[in-house]
Amino acid sequence: MTTSIPIVFNNASDPVQLGLVASLNRPGGNVTGVTTVSAELEAKRMGLLRELVPSATSIAVLVNPIRPGVDVQLTQAQQAARALGLTLHILEASSERDLDGVFQTLVQLRAGALTITADGLFADRLDQIAALARRYSVPATFQFREFVAAGGLMSYGPPFGESYRQVGILAGRILRGEKPADLPVMQATKFELVINMKTAKALGIEVPISMQMLADEVIE
Repeated sequence: MTTSIPIVFNNASDPVQLGLVASLNRPGGNVTGVTTVSAELEAKRMGLLRELVPSATSIAVLVNPIRPGVDVQLTQAQQAARALGLTLHILEASSERDLDGVFQTLVQLRAGALTITADGLFADRLDQIAALARRYSVPATFQFREFVAAGGLMSYGPPFGESYRQVGILAGRILRGEKPADLPVMQATKFELVINMKTAKALGIEVPISMQMLADEVIE
């Protein structure tokens, strides 16, 4: 829509693949920003969830089908499921109205757990999703600690506020006269594992001591 107004983004997908920038080091246009690489962490989240629920033989992945970069998320999830020997069910939601139906379908499929992909819709509705996971007794994982604080089982990803702080730094540099084309895309460097022990107990899940020690935070 514009090639002159500076734009700073905060995105979970690969900005090069999406065509936002020419490269991470040299964006080359009027756009730069922050990538949390959350789409590339789907396999990690699924592996941690399988470790928590070793009895699960199938797992569901929740995606927003209209989200740019959803194909990368699905590829990551499918590869991880194959590596773990899991049957993968793909569930879709493109609005908050779809979420109740997603969990009803999940129960009908008898999926052993749910991993929620990085998406703005799901981040905005994480309280609703956590409540649905509790209501339907579904072990679920997401990228943000706030999901676990709301009653979700587990999260693994960058701290929610850190990427926005980096966005502010980039915006400040642009306002002081630097060009987006010359400002490398910033990437998340810190990732946190958070587990809700109360939720685990309600689900009948025994969290291994090794995982509790690995976690950055354990919510009692």
